Amino acid sequence: MKLTVHHETTYRYARPVELQPHRMMLRPRGSHEIAVLASSLNCSPEAELDWSQDVFGNLTATATFARPTAELVIINDLTVEHSAAPWPIFRIAPEAHSFPFEYSADDLVALGSLVVLESDDPEGTLGGCAKAFVHGRSTDTLSLLKDMNSGMLDTVAYRTRDEEGTQTPLETLSLASGSCRDIAALFIEAARLLGVGARAVSVYQFDADASPGGGGSTHAWAEIYLPGSGWIAFDPTHRRVGNANLVPVAVARSNRQIMPIIGGYAGRPEDFFSMDVTVHVTQQE
Repeated sequence: MKLTVHHETTYRYARPVELQPHRMMLRPRGSHEIAVLASSLNCSPEAELDWSQDVFGNLTATATFARPTAELVIINDLTVEHSAAPWPIFRIAPEAHSFPFEYSADDLVALGSLVVLESDDPEGTLGGCAKAFVHGRSTDTLSLLKDMNSGMLDTVAYRTRDEEGTQTPLETLSLASGSCRDIAALFIEAARLLGVGARAVSVYQFDADASPGGGGSTHAWAEIYLPGSGWIAFDPTHRRVGNANLVPVAVARSNRQIMPIIGGYAGRPEDFFSMDVTVHVTQQE
């Protein structure tokens, strides 16, 4: 199917401020399931855009601004061809069918920090959460991950959270609630605790059941690396597996590294007035 994305972010200030460079991750890299047919990224006031790839291979645009402004508008428009199957079949390598399994030496080196815990678990709370999904000494790897993916919402509830940043997994467990990025971070750390390579993903999702003009949003989920199948999308917020209805733009070890837009201004804290974000993901006939 063909999807169009319109993502508009507006920052307002109480007076003209000098904008610092803004880093934006808003364009998909493309894959065998997603092809970028058209894209445009525009800023008002006009900015000079420098494109590069970060350490994870994400396409990054850095905007620099020539003059002060009291309002910044960033508009990202995309058209993509999306062919991800709604019920994918994953052909996992035989050596990884049963959990626990071991990555090859080459895979383990390449995965690096993606198999290492990012947060502390001094009392074993996160470990208890993760190991509760392991049934027996040997279990089916994909079934284990699917159980953990669908079971996160039995432990924590989804809630909209406007604050910046991501809760630690222990904070999410303690509060028993979190945003999509918090729930994804909990799933990622639980997977790593079990010795599985995991990474954070963002940014767009399509909702076919939404009302016209309201069928999309920014989103955060996870990917797990399994030999033979490669990186598999797990969305614990919606209990879904696979890339159907997801448009991955950036991947990294943690959510803080793939925020869609990061930037600041030179001025007083009270100079910042408001920020509005509008996202529409629609299917073309």
